[in-house]
Amino acid sequence: MTLTSPVTLGRHGATRDARNRLMFGPHETNLARRREISDRHVSYYRRRAVGGAGVIVTETASVHPSDWPYERAPLATDCAEGWAAVARTCHDDGVLVVAALGHAGGQGSSAYSQAPLWAPSPVPDVATRETPKEMEHDDVAAVVEGFAHATRLAVAAGCDGVEVNAGQFSLVRQFLSGLTNLRADAYGEDRQRFAREVLAAVRAAAGDAVVGLRLSCDELAPWAGITPEMSVEIARSLAEHLDYVVAVRGSIYTAWATRPDGHVPPGFNLPLAHALRAALPADLPVVAQGSIVDPAMAEQALEHADLVEMTRAQIADPDLGAKITAGIPEQVRPCILCNQACQVRDARNPIVSCVGEPSSGHEWEDPPVGVATAAPAEVLVVGAGPAGLEAARVAALAGHTVHLVERAARTGGMLRAAAAGAGRERLAALADWLDAECRRIGVRIDTGTEATAESVAAHGGPVLLCTGSRPGARRYEAADDATVVDADDLLAGAEVPDGPVAVWDPIGGPIGISVAELLAAQGKEVSFLTPDLIVGQQLSRTGDLAVAHTRLHQAGVALEKRSVLRRVDAATATVTDTFTGEPRDVKAAVVVDAGYRRPDDTLWQADESQPRAGDAVSPRSVYEAVLEGRRLALGLAP
Repeated sequence: MTLTSPVTLGRHGATRDARNRLMFGPHETNLARRREISDRHVSYYRRRAVGGAGVIVTETASVHPSDWPYERAPLATDCAEGWAAVARTCHDDGVLVVAALGHAGGQGSSAYSQAPLWAPSPVPDVATRETPKEMEHDDVAAVVEGFAHATRLAVAAGCDGVEVNAGQFSLVRQFLSGLTNLRADAYGEDRQRFAREVLAAVRAAAGDAVVGLRLSCDELAPWAGITPEMSVEIARSLAEHLDYVVAVRGSIYTAWATRPDGHVPPGFNLPLAHALRAALPADLPVVAQGSIVDPAMAEQALEHADLVEMTRAQIADPDLGAKITAGIPEQVRPCILCNQACQVRDARNPIVSCVGEPSSGHEWEDPPVGVATAAPAEVLVVGAGPAGLEAARVAALAGHTVHLVERAARTGGMLRAAAAGAGRERLAALADWLDAECRRIGVRIDTGTEATAESVAAHGGPVLLCTGSRPGARRYEAADDATVVDADDLLAGAEVPDGPVAVWDPIGGPIGISVAELLAAQGKEVSFLTPDLIVGQQLSRTGDLAVAHTRLHQAGVALEKRSVLRRVDAATATVTDTFTGEPRDVKAAVVVDAGYRRPDDTLWQADESQPRAGDAVSPRSVYEAVLEGRRLALGLAP
């Protein structure tokens, strides 16, 4: 059995054959128009079908109007037409389409519906602190019927089946768990009752279509939550209704656990899948899930399961399945598990996308990469950071002759520097892939080469400036005997003298946190200076905020909040309180500046007609760098 071998789903009459064991799982996209599965969804899922997925599970649709967990969350009663369009287009490529169904219960917000949330018990939501209404028996019956009605709609629309969500954001899980089900009635005395009723209703409505279950097998709260041992018994009791089970983890209190970033080793749920596979009937497939983004790990996962969910990996490279089938897994664009653009429960991520593949989520509008140009040119790209590498790659794929020059000894730019931080090692994989792809398709790369205004002016063809950034102006005083090290220099290997270190982070992003963790791991006495009330507040975007605080506390990093850096001398960093202006001194033989940067635009200043991209325009994230590098290349004369 391999990842590319077919698999049969269905234990209740007719069966469905998937062409391979690669699943694209359900996830929030915000691609809906109002609450419908939209034309944007259709383009998004078709791209993965063309790219080689075996099973596609659409974004979870709410089965009842009382559920509205996030902006533009699909509503099942509005999705029939969209499901039909997705099924038609994906079936054309031989892909099974399953409609995910759910109800987030108390894990939502009444801001959208202006009505109370429904939940088993009035346990406040961790994120919003909103207390839901305890569901009455009529409410329970309405939601059970909602699951059945949604199933009938999905199957009638042409979907191959449905998947019931009992995972992270799930009312079904909330009924199963002692963390959130505190009821004294029959649904509290038997916490599996609601799940049984839901799945019995879904099974009856589905007929011989596929019914899957996404089950939280470990809430990471053994004092009251679902444990791995309990999950085996739950799965066994529900197995008669099911055609597959996906093993996931997480609870109302561990929102980060379902799709953590690169700080958590991939494959973390494989033991859960293994336990289910050992306990369930042989004809009931188990799906492995849990940051499985590398083809080699996916193959190994089949020792524990029958299918493998590689959702973020297929957001990063929609052609993952096709490349594996073709025997070129080394050409798969890596998922770096950064969560910077693929999570949409944040206003800064309006729709799903990917830092390495910015066309993800924009398939219906973005021009394709690789269309041959009618006017090939000799293109000079200056700067081999992520913007320059992507510009060179896309230009070469269009048929241009590309010369990429980089003054450093290696390509990758700030992406490589950031990869040196604690827990950020996977970032280097994207730099490696961009470099390898450029070389594979014939880009000439010269490192250790300084481009000058004269050499740029002498080039006869198009010039794309991707020259990156440099340290920004310091907004604090530094005495002559002070030692200040820029964060990028430290990450590039600069040594830090002995003595206590203060990390100055006015941004609240991942760099300052990773530098502090790196220094603490080296045995340094570290203080973290931030003007904010919350250290690393930008990490809420990636789901790493709470666990980053845990790591910092465990590492012994002193958190100096509400602290604006004013002066650095040989032994101290003087800060003032953000609110009161009260000064105080923090021990610091060295200050590491993880502050704002500015464009390295010297070449552009010499000729402002030259197009530029990424940090050379304004220092931001790798997403903007890759996106703008791509746009520069696509904007070359056709």
